[in-house]
Amino acid sequence: MSTEPRINERIRVPEVRLVGPNGEQVGIVSIGDALKLAQESDLDLVEVAATARPPVCKLMDYGKFKYESAMKAREARRNQAHTIIKEIKLRPKIDPHDYETKKGHVVRFLKAGDKVKVTIMFRGREQSRPELGFRLLQRLAEDVTELGFVESQPKQDGRNMIMVIGPHKKKAEAKAERVAARTKGDEPGEADASTPDVA
Repeated sequence: MSTEPRINERIRVPEVRLVGPNGEQVGIVSIGDALKLAQESDLDLVEVAATARPPVCKLMDYGKFKYESAMKAREARRNQAHTIIKEIKLRPKIDPHDYETKKGHVVRFLKAGDKVKVTIMFRGREQSRPELGFRLLQRLAEDVTELGFVESQPKQDGRNMIMVIGPHKKKAEAKAERVAARTKGDEPGEADASTPDVA
């Protein structure tokens, strides 16, 4: 089934509700008259609402309309931010220094607008002490509470315990802030240029 609208001679109904090129209502006209008007205006007759009774058709330059629609769709795709899930793995008995390093990674990912999947890996006897992992995940969530929130609570998954932390900031916002910060960094050079030359 084609998603393309029917145009010109492909529209096979006795009459249509016609809309002019500038959005003005022409009214209900026979398909013959509508096609004649389109030809005289050097435009296409495009069916914009096929399910209406009678179908709504508009006079427009279909080639230009298709091109503009494609450009809008491309722009929308370009502005769309893809959420990436980063993963950090911890052990229940992690060294305090290692914990700080891993927490630093989580902070960096959240600042960039990415989600973080935190995995606690249990080995051997550690599997009988899931509360150690649970406490560690809670501590991490509290430590990064100003940058992110717990999107999915800690849950046991075989030998691992998993929790997902989502950023408060959207990816696009984080990107805009980074760009703004970079631009600010360039400004001091301009101030130097404005100082008068001493002759």
